[in-house]
Amino acid sequence: MDQRKGSGSDANGGLAEATASRLRFEDPDEVMEENPAAAAATVGAEEEGGEGGGGEEVIGSDKTSADYYFDSYSHFDVVRTKSYQNVITQNSFLFKDKIVLDVGAGTGILSLFCAKAGAKHVYAIECSQMADMAKEIVRTNGYSNVITVIKGKVEEIELPVPKVDVIISEWMGYFLLFENMLNTVLYARDKWLADGGVVLPDKASLHLTAIEDAEYKEDKIEFWNNVYGFDMRCIKKQAMMEPLVDTVDANQIVTNCQLLKTMDISKMTPGDASFTVPFKLVAERNDYIHALVAYFNVSFTKCHKMMGFSTGPRSKATHWKQTVLYLEDVLTICEGETITGSMTVTPNKKNPRDIDIKLCYALSGHRCQVSRTQHYKMR
Repeated sequence: MDQRKGSGSDANGGLAEATASRLRFEDPDEVMEENPAAAAATVGAEEEGGEGGGGEEVIGSDKTSADYYFDSYSHFDVVRTKSYQNVITQNSFLFKDKIVLDVGAGTGILSLFCAKAGAKHVYAIECSQMADMAKEIVRTNGYSNVITVIKGKVEEIELPVPKVDVIISEWMGYFLLFENMLNTVLYARDKWLADGGVVLPDKASLHLTAIEDAEYKEDKIEFWNNVYGFDMRCIKKQAMMEPLVDTVDANQIVTNCQLLKTMDISKMTPGDASFTVPFKLVAERNDYIHALVAYFNVSFTKCHKMMGFSTGPRSKATHWKQTVLYLEDVLTICEGETITGSMTVTPNKKNPRDIDIKLCYALSGHRCQVSRTQHYKMR
């Protein structure tokens, strides 16, 4: 993934933290009073090999370390994992002597945290080949009597128990909803969660802001206007329709950040993931706007004190980064002027894991008047 030129960070972090927000985000390595900050790092699972193995088959030996790294549910984002660890270890009352269901368990790391926190039993469901590795990890760490790894799709398997007390999952995708596991979590909730049970995390919110990004847009988008003397604007149109997942420098932010949508995972239905919401972004300085940027926050409100993390550009970077929607127009905006509009988000009809986005926006400013509708496709 290309990194914006002039950005004050790399893909592993280094962004300035938020100085003010509705929630307080802290470093997950510190004691979290409300929310941990997100810090990014990914560690690929590597397979070990060598001579003298006695011919014993290595679990997952048909996959390379790169296969595990690029499996979005198999690699570790340190901040995400540390945040979940803090939620579990600092709120053991939610897990002690409880039956827990881990949806999309991956390596089983969340299941291990739950078992260590005193869970009566954990059922870890994973449909990929990582399930075989998770079984070995559970056995190696002495939790085979507490954790049962089940290989298969949630919608196709049966649990050995009628109900569970806790459902925990890292279901979020890019832009919160792209290639996510939300519907799977909701299916599990409706089928197995006991009355009074808990879904973790239970809240997720989508946010929007606007940025100046002239250098990157000129280099990657406007480039197609004239490619060594040839008109390739047909490629530019395609590039404009594809949101970019990348790390945004906090210094690029021109407007306020607005909450678009909050989802209550304990109550929502699958249809609630389709929505149209209005927005109003107010310029905080005189500048140019080249793109809108979306990000999400995750909250665990059932904890003793509310905890969570942000994927926003003013928090430390996570592997989710941010989602950049480039505008056809360059908006010349003055401090105090507003961009108004609406965003419509719907799953793609052919592939529900993909996302279609319709963006309507308008600016009636001193130096710029624009009204336009753009369509984006996350594929």
